[in-house]
This record gives sequence, C-alpha cells and structure tokens, in this order.
Amino acid sequence: MSTEKIVIVGGVAGGASAAARARRLSESAEIILFERGPYISFANCGLPYHIGGEIEERDALLLQTPDSFLNRFNVDVRVHSEVVRINRQDKTVTVRNCLDQSESIESYDKLLLSPGAAPVIPPIDGIENPLTFSLRNVPDMDNILNAIAENKPEHATVIGGGFIGLEMMEAFHHRGIKTSLVELSNQVMAPVDPEIAAFLHQEIVDKGIDLKLGVALESIQFHPSTTEGKTGHLSLMLSNGDTIKTELLIMAVGVRPETTLACEAELALGPLGGIATNAYMQTSDPDIYAVGDAIEDSDFMTGKPALVPLAGPANRQGRIAADNMLGRHEAYQGTQGTAICKVFDLAVAATGKNEKALKREEIDYEKVYVHGASHASYYPGSETVSLKLIFDRATGKVLGAQALGKEGIDKRIDVIAVAIRAGMTVEQLQHLELTYAPPFGSAKDVINQAAFVATNILKDDLTIIHYDAIDRLPEHSLLLDVRNPEEFAEQGAIPGAVNIPLDQLRGRQEELPRDKRIIVYCQVGLRGYVAFRQLVNNGFKAANLAGGYKTWLMAH
Repeated sequence: MSTEKIVIVGGVAGGASAAARARRLSESAEIILFERGPYISFANCGLPYHIGGEIEERDALLLQTPDSFLNRFNVDVRVHSEVVRINRQDKTVTVRNCLDQSESIESYDKLLLSPGAAPVIPPIDGIENPLTFSLRNVPDMDNILNAIAENKPEHATVIGGGFIGLEMMEAFHHRGIKTSLVELSNQVMAPVDPEIAAFLHQEIVDKGIDLKLGVALESIQFHPSTTEGKTGHLSLMLSNGDTIKTELLIMAVGVRPETTLACEAELALGPLGGIATNAYMQTSDPDIYAVGDAIEDSDFMTGKPALVPLAGPANRQGRIAADNMLGRHEAYQGTQGTAICKVFDLAVAATGKNEKALKREEIDYEKVYVHGASHASYYPGSETVSLKLIFDRATGKVLGAQALGKEGIDKRIDVIAVAIRAGMTVEQLQHLELTYAPPFGSAKDVINQAAFVATNILKDDLTIIHYDAIDRLPEHSLLLDVRNPEEFAEQGAIPGAVNIPLDQLRGRQEELPRDKRIIVYCQVGLRGYVAFRQLVNNGFKAANLAGGYKTWLMAH
C-alpha cells in the first residue's frame, strides 16, 4: 500500500475530486488539502442561481465541509490556509494562516495545484468602489446579496456576456431589478457563432434587458448617497458615448488562470498563460501536478493548448492526477469544450469547434442548420430545437455543434459530444438509434435530420447557400420562396423573393427562368430541399438556403 504524502492546494472541482479519488485508491496515503477560503467544496456554478432565488437554501451550495471530508475520506482539510511558497528542492510548501497570518512549513511527496482562475478586472478608472463586484466564490456571492439587501437597487449592470454575465443578468431580472448587459463583442455567449447568438439577443431584449453590444465600459464614477441606508449609485461611461446610472455593477468579462504560486516556483507556463502540464497532469516538475482552470488544457481536436474553465474537465483532471500521484499511468484525453447555459426560457449549448475557431485553424468545413421538434410535434409541449452541425468538408467528420431552444437542447449536444469523441462522421450520425416515444422524441430525431442534410451535401444530392451570401447574390440569381402565401405575407420574406408554394411548383415551373440560378428557401429548409430536388431533376440550376428563412431572419 502507498505511504505517499499528498498535498493539495485548492479545493472545489479539481482539488476535492483528486483528494477523494486518492483516498479511494489508498488507505495509507497521507492527504492534506489547503484552501485559502472558508469553504472546501461548493457549487460555484450554482452561485448566480442562489442570488436570483431559484436555489433558495444557501447551504445547498456547500457540498462538503472539513468535518464531512475527514469523516468520509480521512482527508486533513485546512481552510483559511493559503499556500504562499513552494520549495521544490526541499519538497515543502509554506502555508499562511489567513486568520492570524502565522506561517508553517509542510512537506510533500506529491503536490497538486488546483488554485482555479481569478476574475479579470480591467484597469478602468473608478472601478474600485463599494458597488462593484465580481463572482467567483461563496464570499463574493454573500457580498452581492448583502449589497442588494442593504441598498435595494432598482437597476443593476452586468459587464460581460459570457456564462456568469448571462446568469447574473437573469438573476437580477428574476429579483425584479432592471438590468443592463454590456458586451464588448458583437455577440453574447462566445462559444456559439453569431447567428445562433442572435436568437439569444432577441430573447434578452424581449425580457426587457437593456442589451448593449460592441460597447466597452470606459470609466466609472461613484456618487455617495445622502440618504441613510443607501450606499449611492454609479455613473458608467461607455465607449459609444452613453452613460448608465446604476446601483450595482457586476464585472464578468472573463477569468485568467491563477498562476502566482506556480510562477514563483518557476514552473513552466504555456503559451496562453496557464500552467503547462503533460497528459498525466504533471507540471515541469514531475512531483508537482496541476489541474482545473489554472492549467492549459489539450484541445481534443487539435492537440493545441487551450484555456477552457469548465467544471467537467477539472473533475476528470483531478481524478487522473490522483491516479498518477499514486503510481498509475493515466492520460487526460483532451477537452472539447462541451457547455450549456440557461438564458431565461432558452437553453444554448455547444460542443467541439465553432466557425470562428475553424477559421483560425484554417480547417475546411461545411455547416447545416435544422429547426426540428424537441419531441413528436403532435404531442403537447413540443418546442423547436435549432441545431447547427459543423463537419469536415472532405471527410464528413463531425467537428462541432450548437443548439438552442426551450427543451431537449442538452440531449442533442450530449449525443454529438459523444460522436465527436468517437470520431464519427455525419454519414455514421445518420444511423444513430435514439430513444423515441411521442412525449420524448421523434422517429427522425433532429440529430438524424441534420446528418441526413449533411450527407446529402457530401453526396452532391444537395447544394446549399448560406444566409451571409444572400445579400451579395450575383445578378443571374432568382430568390424563390416556396412557403404558403399566408407565411410569405404574414411572416415576412427576403427582399426580392418570388413566391411559388411548394405544392404548386410542379405546375408552375415555366414561370422560372432557366438562364438563372434559383435560390430556394422555405421556413426552415425542409420544403426548400424538396423544391430543390424538383428543380434540379427538371434541369434547373438551383441551391437551397441552409436553415431557411428562420436562420436568415435571426442572422439579420
């Protein structure tokens, strides 16, 4: 049995999972876990939901305490204890007691670093004020709740449209606080592409949020209150010249790996600024391991370094590090960035590569859109699932997917995440046998439908054109809308389109010019494909608008 002494720096996902795994593998190993905060294991992904009130009990977020960890796993957990130095030669760490500032030395055989990531706080004039917060841990959450209780803000502002920013936006809205969301980019939710994010933008605006895209926060002015019990308010000066008066400000512009301890110990960092590790989670010192948001992951698809601060990878890395600290030889298989976020009534999720990443990597790809039903459309409660599937143009290998809707989004992206991990092609994706009963799915699931469309393209049974090409069509093109006249009139149409309903198309083909390329579209793409096949089988040059009018409309 192993008699290794394992010291772990940091709890939560990576450190706590490593400690538990190490104990399950060895009863004799000495395991000490240092955490500078008051909580060893908490649900940091649940913090915005407690602020918003969806998670009512604060204690529900506290997954383990030092006593429960000791009783179950015999792990010596020391909270309020910050590791401030590593002596690699002597294999010791210096630990500072955060309550009385005393310091002590602890030896190790194997050391695991799991310090996480810190919020990025840009150097903005006036940012140091009593009404500006970030959200990383339970004390941060408590500070925000205390500010809400004391000041009773009528307006809050969130800077940043990533996961935390979107969740905090919804939390304030849930509490009845008017909210502005300011994002420097032209879209929220960076893991998805702009046309998918456009659905989110509409949902956010429809809920009454003041959404400002392509705008930066330039300076902040704090105005103390003259009213007893009120702290005051802020004036936020934006890059577009606007000023927002707000009573609570959340900075959620991103996170950076916490590498101070690693740098001082002269451990190697990667090109993106995270701690460099090999596949076995070892740093440049083979007796020091690192996991979680502080490290640079290996991208599953390219093998290149990546920063992906997600709880799932951190948990798996902690488990692998524990295995290897105790003599096993397990390798981390890479991170593909599978993630999901709730935005009011919608869920948005992604896995693998998006178009932005593929363009940077100069990977040739194609994409399809399907807007299908979450379950059988005739069964009550069916909702639209909008799915974007990205695949290698030459091989058909699945490269990524994004989905959005009110129901069934996690299921679809989880299935495609497995397909990517397995190296499947869109042709193979056609043959997936997924669960079906009217309350749960369709006989042809949205995933199957997307794979059918993609395979049709690879087999030259379908030629598509994308929404961003519609605005620059050559003169020898004609837009043909094959929806019903009521849809054409009431739901809007692409400017310049001619309307011939699909069911009348065979009898009216003489109305179409044979010297022009016919660009066919319907609402979501299915009727457009049927029309496309009719036309090409009758000698016309044609293409179908991928994702139909719905995708074009949201992208515009």
